[in-house]
Amino acid sequence: MGQTKTEKTALWMARVGTLAGMGCLAAAVCAPAHATPLQDPYGTWTIQGENDAVTTLKGTSDQYYTSGLRVNWTSGTDNQPAPIETINHAIMGAGVTRISMGLQQLIFTPQDTQISTPSPRDRPYASLLLGTINLINDTDFSRSVFGIQVGMMGPAAMGEKLQNGFHGAIGDTRNLGWRHQLQNQPIFQVQAGRTWRFPLADVYGISMDMLPAASAAIGDYRIYGSVADTFRIGQGLNSDFGTPTIGSGNDGTDAYRLTRPVSWYVFGNVTGSAVGYDATLQGNTMRSNSPHVPVNWDVGEIHAGVAIMWHGMRLSYSQVWQTQEFKGARSGLFNYGSLALSAKF
Repeated sequence: MGQTKTEKTALWMARVGTLAGMGCLAAAVCAPAHATPLQDPYGTWTIQGENDAVTTLKGTSDQYYTSGLRVNWTSGTDNQPAPIETINHAIMGAGVTRISMGLQQLIFTPQDTQISTPSPRDRPYASLLLGTINLINDTDFSRSVFGIQVGMMGPAAMGEKLQNGFHGAIGDTRNLGWRHQLQNQPIFQVQAGRTWRFPLADVYGISMDMLPAASAAIGDYRIYGSVADTFRIGQGLNSDFGTPTIGSGNDGTDAYRLTRPVSWYVFGNVTGSAVGYDATLQGNTMRSNSPHVPVNWDVGEIHAGVAIMWHGMRLSYSQVWQTQEFKGARSGLFNYGSLALSAKF
């Protein structure tokens, strides 16, 4: 099925943003090293939820990437065991170091969840339960992340129990095709990324900056590379390196350090990804009869949102619009909302 005009526009915008991001990345690579930021002794706890029913457009109900939940802890700076700090500096160079550990669950369903045998041309039912460990390295104007994800895809990830259990609790209809979900498969993935921060202007106390970023991952979950660019306007922009999403994008952005009593910003982001493999679309690696659909190798996203930091807490909301991830998707431009709350202890 061909792309809609809206979807083509979004993909074009993402590609333009990708080119802009690549230009900024090239400039960053050639730029001199920046100073090391101040220490931050406090750890950060984050809880985050994403859902396709939370949207500023026409709502969707349990289709494609329908739910994401995440709990994460990020350490303060430079208080990890010496061997971990040595590894961090060896991989990512000079800077203050952190380590983060988290647990996340992602749920995917086809578009039609009220038939007992899903269409073989629709996205398979799938759920993942992943543990993540990231090493984080900050300078004043960059954040580097290197980490691994280990977990399980399939019934052991408890996607069916959570989704249909929640539907039963609120009196909603159960999704009927979960017995056809992708089967249990161990997941291992290596991921890395870097975000740069470029101040642009400061007018009457309101600042603007740009956050070009690049990330990649390889494993039996996903193989991809992406570049992105974020524009922000607000106050205290040097408090963080943007807000995280669960389903996509550069991981490891939970850490922040308030540089004024109240920091806030609104932002817009464009991301372009080249996807070589996605197990939730292409099925179980070792099962020839596993449900699967062909992936689109080029996926574009547009993010828009707001974040506020006050009294050691950060609350953020972002809306994500995404082009089709697989051939034959019928949702047009897919979208979901992402809400995150972080607190420092």
